[in-house]
Amino acid sequence: MTRVLVFGTFDGLHQGHRFFLDAAAEQGELHIAVARDTTVEHIKGKPPRESEQDRRKAIQSAYPDTQVFLGAEADYLEPVRKVKPDLICLGYDQKLPPGITEELLSCPTKRLPAHEPEKYKSSILNDQ
Repeated sequence: MTRVLVFGTFDGLHQGHRFFLDAAAEQGELHIAVARDTTVEHIKGKPPRESEQDRRKAIQSAYPDTQVFLGAEADYLEPVRKVKPDLICLGYDQKLPPGITEELLSCPTKRLPAHEPEKYKSSILNDQ
């Protein structure tokens, strides 16, 4: 079976996240790397509302048959080496971490479509 890896903050697991995770799961055996609090703050310029452990637990609860783990704090490619995916799925507006290019990845990437981004986008939901 195809090993599929996704990354994300998943702060306040919402329908947009679930749509993305469900679409990624349709591609094969899903592995989810949840961004560390320090990584979120570094990339987004502010800490997540929920802790990394709470975000990981929420996803594990919603997707009990999926491998859910915390990403690496310093080496963004560590989850890629750990999972050895056949495919990395990206959200419709997701960027690769700083310093990471598709050429550095050991497999292809696939950008998945959005689900009502005007309604289910963390930056919109978390500002309410």
